[in-house]
Amino acid sequence: MTTPWTLPSSLVEDKVRAALAEDLGRAGDITTQATIPEAALARAVIATREDGVVAGLSIAATAFRLADAAISFESATRDGARVSKGDIFARIEGPARAILSAERVALNFLGRLSGVATLTARYAEKIAHTRAKVCDTRKTTPLLRAFEKYAVRCGGGANHRFGLDDAILIKDNHI
Repeated sequence: MTTPWTLPSSLVEDKVRAALAEDLGRAGDITTQATIPEAALARAVIATREDGVVAGLSIAATAFRLADAAISFESATRDGARVSKGDIFARIEGPARAILSAERVALNFLGRLSGVATLTARYAEKIAHTRAKVCDTRKTTPLLRAFEKYAVRCGGGANHRFGLDDAILIKDNHI
């Protein structure tokens, strides 16, 4: 397992706020508002659907915290850890409406980043007997570069360039 660097909390909060705003739209989670009593409390777990490498726990925790500061998010593992199908890697408690309103954003970040970490780990394992490294590129999802590069590190890969200002790289388009 590779211990990645820590994502800046201001970056995480900005991206998660934008994702929550996108998902909630103008009127909020109208289905939850119509079906769940305002005072209802809930407990939930996040469990894996397949074997893999976890990435994005702090991002998921931020989604729940921004939805409602009363939500408790307890990680049962850490980013970069291997998990098996069915493992519980987080427990959540708090206002049911807020949990339901934030869950898709939290799970989307966890799923995408854990997928990147898992695929990176598979390739890294195949070359572990060599001196080669799995390196990422700048071909990332717009606005999610730091998150995806973080996930590569969680999976045992290495980061190449973060931006065009990191190093000169002359390609065929420049010639």
